[in-house]
Amino acid sequence: MREKPDRIVEPGATCWRLAHAERVAMLVDAAEYLPAMAAALRAARRSVLLLGWDFDARIPLAPEGEGEARPERLCDLLETVTSTHPDVTVNILVWDMTWLFAVQRRDRPQHAPRWLPKQRVRYRLDGNHPLGASHHQKVLVVDDMIAFCGSADFTRNRWDTRDHLATDRRRRTVDGSTYGPRHEVMMAVDGDAAAALGELVRERWFRATGERIAVPPPRSRVWPSELKPDFTDVEVGIARSEPSWRGRREVREVEALYLRAIAAAERWIYLENQYFTSPVIGRALARRLKEPGGPEIIVVCPANSGGRFDRLAMDHARNHLIRQLRSADRFGRFKAFAAIAGSSTPISIHSKVMIVDDRLVRVGSANLNNRSFAFDTECDLAMQAKAQDTRTAVRKLLLRLLSEHAGCSVEQLGAVLSKTGSMLAAIDALTNPAVRHLRPLADGKPSILDRVMGKLHLLDPFGFGDNWKPWLRVGRRCGLTNGLGETVDGHNMRG
Repeated sequence: MREKPDRIVEPGATCWRLAHAERVAMLVDAAEYLPAMAAALRAARRSVLLLGWDFDARIPLAPEGEGEARPERLCDLLETVTSTHPDVTVNILVWDMTWLFAVQRRDRPQHAPRWLPKQRVRYRLDGNHPLGASHHQKVLVVDDMIAFCGSADFTRNRWDTRDHLATDRRRRTVDGSTYGPRHEVMMAVDGDAAAALGELVRERWFRATGERIAVPPPRSRVWPSELKPDFTDVEVGIARSEPSWRGRREVREVEALYLRAIAAAERWIYLENQYFTSPVIGRALARRLKEPGGPEIIVVCPANSGGRFDRLAMDHARNHLIRQLRSADRFGRFKAFAAIAGSSTPISIHSKVMIVDDRLVRVGSANLNNRSFAFDTECDLAMQAKAQDTRTAVRKLLLRLLSEHAGCSVEQLGAVLSKTGSMLAAIDALTNPAVRHLRPLADGKPSILDRVMGKLHLLDPFGFGDNWKPWLRVGRRCGLTNGLGETVDGHNMRG
């Protein structure tokens, strides 16, 4: 019988740092995240640190018609915080977005300073990375006392509720246009875990600007009283991805943590992710599917990516990988789904979540594609449950997420899951295509583009070594190796 790793979150192997948190809260969808974030900002007295991929200072913190004629905007809140508390400084570091992405949006990050307060708010763009890479970390830290990390940027089309209505006029951008349903997940942490994320942000700021940001002095509790923690007294692992660049060695902790968690799973692996293209992850999942007693594997993705480039580079490669996993699924334990609102409206799954059994939760910025493992900068948080109350909380989170997508109540899903012991059986039993539901992905025949993109992985390099060299990816990426041909099984890695 194959030996399963007991320690999944391990400093120096699958994460950078393991830090204690008194409280951890899971914020599912931006209707939960934005109020919690705003409450934390109002409590700031010394320091606000923000890392983002995209940024628009004008985003409303609540939709119109919910208690205010004109909802407070992020820039308004920052103005209030800095004018009320003169010791507060705000440092915002956002990716210097390449023209390939910027040309698709009118409200580019370069425009944000027009609306930001002029006093004690420093806004910088970070282009310190290899050509073609991006800074993709999404982190907010207040006074080194509370921090948020996950999938949500402060930008134009993130707000939605867990109902994910097919049509919802409250979902409006700053220019008044509407957008479709969207799913995000953030994790809030306090204590040493928040301070460690503060250290991570200050290091990024120094690399981008050459300036050092002072560590804020300790202070009393910042955690919002209305924010109920889902976990208490836990250790939180911080896993990073960083490219090899200007003398810095690549960091592949995000990838190592995925591989270790997949190997450790006993009952199920639940994945929510915007992209699902990595052949390294596919190989690890296929190995588990071939085992007679291996875990169930559930993947939830968007039906289609939002932009043309993403649809070309990611969706076809995803379809190719799903069909490969379906072929490896000897015992009927794998399904990939698109989340659907109403009877036919796709929900944009932008979250990056993994739950393994009742023992591991991870939330962050990293996609399940090649570039998120050693080409873009990423940051994920992970908790390995040991105490029974923590394991119970992990199960509650799984039920909360899966019931949201399946269009049923937590109680209904919990009852069927307890009876059958199978997530797949529970989904089959509760699916109603007339309402919000999960629809199987990539059921048809593979297209020529599916096959080509599944081999070339255009715009999705494994690392600095194969950047702009897609021919290096053909025929060499079926094993657990990175873009430099090194083993990346969580034990033999650089960085």
